Amino acid sequence: MAKRRLPEVNSGSMADIAFQLLIFFIITTTMDTDAGLFRKLPPMPENNEIEQQEVKDRNVFVVLVNKENQLLVENELVDIRDLRIRAKEFIENPNNDDNLPERIVTEIDYFGAIPITKFHVISLQNDRGTSYKTYLAVQNELTAAYNELRNELAMRKFKMAYDDFKGEEGEEDPRKTAIDEVYPLRISEAEPRNIGGN
Repeated sequence: MAKRRLPEVNSGSMADIAFQLLIFFIITTTMDTDAGLFRKLPPMPENNEIEQQEVKDRNVFVVLVNKENQLLVENELVDIRDLRIRAKEFIENPNNDDNLPERIVTEIDYFGAIPITKFHVISLQNDRGTSYKTYLAVQNELTAAYNELRNELAMRKFKMAYDDFKGEEGEEDPRKTAIDEVYPLRISEAEPRNIGGN
């Protein structure tokens, strides 16, 4: 009786099939995107020396976030939904309030001599236990306050949105630069520490 030989399996195309399956899973798998902040850092000082400036209390807007993700704005418990409105009022000081940043008349291209809160600073302090989600939400609200003020000014003065300004190749539009001078982004973030939960 002759032994029957088992037919050989052609495994030459197995590598191709495995590769195609790998590509299929890579393409069809959803990937989590990291949340982050888009922030342009200011240029380094020319002489590598940082001047220590005396900052008046009225020019500082203090935002504290504790480990329970609660906001304390100017020693008052505030909901994150109100942060943008409070920040906009602080940055602009529309009624020249004595408790808000001092307005200094400054010469700015396209605007002439106008009063701005040139020395205002938003001071942000987070607790080490603050969640990243809350940290991002606070940063986004503060940045949105600046963006809204800039956009409102662009619409009033130039009848176009702030984001629509396009400069020449590799250069910033001078109108956008002028608006940035009216509302300079001044957020100072201190190193996280233990602020507490209550």
